Amino acid sequence: MADLQTEAAYEANARRYSEDWLNQPPPDDMYALLVRHFVPGGRTVDVGCGNGRDAAWLAQEGFDVTGYDASPALVAIARESFPWVPFHVDRLPALDSVMAEFDNVLCETVLMHLPHDEVAQAADRLWTLVRPGGVLYVSWRVTQGADARHDDGRLYSAFEPAVVRAALHEGIVLHEEDVTSASSGKRVCRLIVRRPA
Repeated sequence: MADLQTEAAYEANARRYSEDWLNQPPPDDMYALLVRHFVPGGRTVDVGCGNGRDAAWLAQEGFDVTGYDASPALVAIARESFPWVPFHVDRLPALDSVMAEFDNVLCETVLMHLPHDEVAQAADRLWTLVRPGGVLYVSWRVTQGADARHDDGRLYSAFEPAVVRAALHEGIVLHEEDVTSASSGKRVCRLIVRRPA
């Protein structure tokens, strides 16, 4: 079960969060990694797409992209803002409505909003979406020590990168880093993994 307080916070404040993200500098560091490692023009899914900013960028770069988010309010904003990209409501760790495999899977700063005991399950589910030869980009905001909760209710789980890596069986690590995001200014872990063909 996803964290209900986190989902409620995004649902209640969707418009404000969307404006915050659009007012941040674009995440050019992430975009450079996607261009470098994703299968060009491949079938792509953005899991936890929020207001659709990154999915729209991928579409403009020639990727065949679909976005999913747990917040109906954010999905509505994404559809309104970027009508040329399909967006749907679904959530980790189950992603019940997503049956396809993809060349590219993007999951940007989502896992830390799940309860600690669901992080490995969510990473495993993301990995099932990646077709042979495909690529997964997954990142999360780093919380050290104990889990934390933002004033608005959003959960920030504390977990080691090994929890995510262990779920990506036989994956070939293309890139791994612990950095400050150029867009949000927050500390993030990024992991890019290819499934063997």
